[in-house]
Amino acid sequence: MVAPLSKSKPAPRTLIISPNWIGDAVISQTLLRQLKTWRPERAIDVLAPKWVAPMWRMVREVDAIIETPFTHGPLQLGERWKFANRLKSRGYVDAYVLPNTFKSALIPWMAGIPRRVGYRGEMRYGLINVMHHVSPQAPRPMVSFYAALAQPPAPAAPLPNELPRPTLTVPPEQAQQVEAKFGLDRSKRLLVMAPGAEFGEAKRWPAAHFAELARVARQTYPDIQIVLLGSGKDKPVCDQIIAAVPHAQNLAGVTSLEQAIAVIAQADAVVSNDSGLMNIASALNRPIVAIYGPTDWNNTPPFSEVAEIMSLHLECAPCHQRTCPLGHHNCMKLLTADMVWQPLRPMLERK
Repeated sequence: MVAPLSKSKPAPRTLIISPNWIGDAVISQTLLRQLKTWRPERAIDVLAPKWVAPMWRMVREVDAIIETPFTHGPLQLGERWKFANRLKSRGYVDAYVLPNTFKSALIPWMAGIPRRVGYRGEMRYGLINVMHHVSPQAPRPMVSFYAALAQPPAPAAPLPNELPRPTLTVPPEQAQQVEAKFGLDRSKRLLVMAPGAEFGEAKRWPAAHFAELARVARQTYPDIQIVLLGSGKDKPVCDQIIAAVPHAQNLAGVTSLEQAIAVIAQADAVVSNDSGLMNIASALNRPIVAIYGPTDWNNTPPFSEVAEIMSLHLECAPCHQRTCPLGHHNCMKLLTADMVWQPLRPMLERK
C-alpha cells in the first residue's frame, strides 16, 4: 500500500524504478548519489520488487521505498493503473526508469510524472520522454550505464573512475544482531564465500574449488570463521562445499537479504562469483576476490579499495552464456584454488 502525502501541495520528489537484479540495483546507487548531490533538498523514493527492496534500505540517499505488488509475467494493466493513481499525490516531478522493459516504464507514465528518463529499451517511445541510447559498438559498464541518466542524453557516458563508487551502509545494531544470531566472533577472522550466481551455472566457480580454498584457509588460520552465503537456490552447491569442509557455516537460504548484507559488512575478505553478493561486498568496501568466467569484468567490476579480479582470459571468454556452449567450462575449472589463495591470503593477513 502506498500512503498518500498530506493534502497540501507536496514538495517535488524523484522516483527511481529499481532494477530487478540485486547486483544491478547496487550498482545503480551511484546515480542516486549524483542526484542527491545536485539536489540535496529533493526526496528520492525507490519503487522496487520485494526481493530487492531490502538492499535499498541500506542506501542513505533513499527517503522512501515502495514495494511493487506485481507478479512476474502478466501485464496486470488494471492493477498498474490503480497503483499509479496512488502515486499521483506524492508530487513526483521526474522518474528514472532503470530496467529496459516496457512494463517498468508504464507506472511513471500512468502516474502522470512529467519527466520520465530512461534508455530506449523495448517499445517505450512516449512512455520515456528523456530517452538515452547506447551504441552496440560502444557498450557502457553498468555503473556508467546508470550514472549517465543523471545527465542529458549524450553519445558518451562518464567513465567509472570519474564516478563515486556504489556505497551501502549497515546500521551498527543490525551488525550486532547477526553476530548474536549466527554466532560470529569479531575477534576472529571472517571469510565469506558466495558460491552462487543467479544468471546460470556457467558463472559458478566449481564447488570443489571453493571447498579446497576453504580447507587451505582453515589449515593456515585454524580459528578462521568461514561462512557460505546465497539464496535458497544456492543451498545445494553450498551443501556440497559443507560436505567436504564441515567446519564452514552454510547460511545459504537461511539469512534474509538484510542479514546477509550485515554478515558481509563484517567480513575480513570475500570470495565470490560475479553475482549480486559480489556487488554488495564491493559497495560495503570489503576486501574481495571476484571470480569471472563467462562474463566481462569490465562490465561489473568490484569497486572495493582492496580487490582482486580473477579471470583466465581464455579465447572463448567472455561468452555471456548461462551454460558453457563448448561443454568444458574451462574458464572456471582451470582457475584453481591455489590461484585464488594467492591474493586472498594477504587480505586475511590484514586482520
